[in-house]
Amino acid sequence: MGGRSERQKEISRRRHRRQKVAKLAGKLKKATVSEKLLIAQKLRALTPGAEVIVANWGLEGR
Repeated sequence: MGGRSERQKEISRRRHRRQKVAKLAGKLKKATVSEKLLIAQKLRALTPGAEVIVANWGLEGR
């Protein structure tokens, strides 16, 4: 048996998600309007709390 506990899997998912969100935040600075639309879509698919992040980043209309 063995393997990782469910808690460790959850922590790993959170860390990976945080890294992806940070990468998207970095790309947002240089993004064009169409790229901002794609970033907003990717963010919504990535995390359940995406609407809060989208609002904080000023991407509400996208």
